[in-house]
Amino acid sequence: MINFLKIVFSALLVFMCYKVITTSLESNLFDQWDFLGSIPWMRATLWDFYANIFIITLWMFYKEKSIILKISITILFVCLGSIATLAYVLVHLFKLKEGEGVKELLIKA
Repeated sequence: MINFLKIVFSALLVFMCYKVITTSLESNLFDQWDFLGSIPWMRATLWDFYANIFIITLWMFYKEKSIILKISITILFVCLGSIATLAYVLVHLFKLKEGEGVKELLIKA
């Protein structure tokens, strides 16, 4: 199961990096912010994003010990979204010892 998760999360990380980079080269978010902000679905998507970030951040605060690390990772989650989330989970997946599973991934280190 852990190897499967490593593959899936790695593929998602590569895909999200690709999507963000290609979209950034094609379109400047800051130039289109006023237009995007006027679209109700865009506003709903942002609320959805930040609700998810809040949930993921609570889990990360449970797992991590250092307040500096907690603050730094929270900033990365907010600024990079799923790229930071995927990277965070992948780091913890690769830190698991032989025989550890999803339970150990989810509980404190």
